[in-house]
Amino acid sequence: MTSTAGAADHERVPYSVAARELLRNTLLDAACDELRSRRWADVTMADIALAAGVSRQTLYKEFGSRDEFAQVLVMREAERFLAAVEGAVSANSERPARAIEAAFDVFLQAAAENALVHTIVHGDGAEELLTLFTTHGKPLVESASERLSAVIVAGWPLVASADAEILSECLVRLAISYAALPKGPASMSAASVARLLGPYVEQLVSGARPRSV
Repeated sequence: MTSTAGAADHERVPYSVAARELLRNTLLDAACDELRSRRWADVTMADIALAAGVSRQTLYKEFGSRDEFAQVLVMREAERFLAAVEGAVSANSERPARAIEAAFDVFLQAAAENALVHTIVHGDGAEELLTLFTTHGKPLVESASERLSAVIVAGWPLVASADAEILSECLVRLAISYAALPKGPASMSAASVARLLGPYVEQLVSGARPRSV
């Protein structure tokens, strides 16, 4: 009994850490709420602070600048997408082609419903956010590719690490492209990607070396 209690105490998140995480998520959620009805260019740091119920000084102290805030916001939403993608791949690990389709479907569905992605795709004045996804999106693409590569290797051990890295970066860049420039329902796009890449992924998963093209 004592050891169990001791373990619980050891694993408990310190109040200061939990409080800061709550503050950051409250501020980021407030920004997403603002983006449901306004352009990013029209949303000021003061607006975000007011919507979150804190002072502007508190917001700047936590994030430093508007650009830093935007980068954290993009990375947090990307993290949520990645968690959903990981779940879709894991749930379909025995059917590689279906795993690719499910991963794209859940990603594109989430992107279509996400206020941040919506303002980038449909609204004006979001150029600084768009660059975080594209031209200056190296941290985002790299982290997403690394996460997906790890999922692929863990779920399908016969896939070589080098092949997993190449496939992951291709899938991440393709997913971002589809999210930024959607064409038709998410399910249709996901099915198209699976039809094209499914045979290749199944070949990798089997341990066979893909033929050169």
